[in-house]
Amino acid sequence: MNRARRIGIFGGTFDPPHIAHQILAAEAADQLDLEVVLWVLTPDPPHKPNQTITPLQVRIRMVDAAIKANSNFELSRVEIDRPAPHFAVDTVKLLRERYPDADLVYLIGGDSLHDLPTWHTPQAFVDSCDQLGVMDRPGERVDFTELEVIIPGMTGKVRFIDTPLIEISSSYVRNQVAFGKPYRYYIPEEVYQIIISEGLYQLINSDGL
Repeated sequence: MNRARRIGIFGGTFDPPHIAHQILAAEAADQLDLEVVLWVLTPDPPHKPNQTITPLQVRIRMVDAAIKANSNFELSRVEIDRPAPHFAVDTVKLLRERYPDADLVYLIGGDSLHDLPTWHTPQAFVDSCDQLGVMDRPGERVDFTELEVIIPGMTGKVRFIDTPLIEISSSYVRNQVAFGKPYRYYIPEEVYQIIISEGLYQLINSDGL
């Protein structure tokens, strides 16, 4: 029998995409046997209503730059091409229609697993996924007993991904740029060049070195 195609769904604002994003996506693809990891760029994240976000077209360029060297990575327009709000459950539903014979593995961090009951229709979201790929962090503990009561069936879908502890976030990179601190090696070279050319995130002049 032919094995079902396995597709990872890696959502985010990616403002900017950085090397931790690349490492986590690559580890997920390897450990969960994913044929492709879809980088689902969210234009207007519903959980960040008051955050100033870089224009969408610039973020598309940055994601394209970050993933172009890896044939297993692909930019998905599933949220780009539809109006807000962009809820994960709707994203998975649309991808299910697009890839009806695939196993869909939604990739989240351990912190998001804790917060899953606060997501929009969490039960429907979990039911829509074949698996949840959770980025495991050293020392992080999840109370599955409580989560299983709130979202029945969730525990059986979780697959942990053993990832290195990398304390890099997009907000950290933005702050490094804004305050003239080193940031060059937290991001891919092509993303760095876009930040420089567009003058992104800067409050004061910085050479990024």
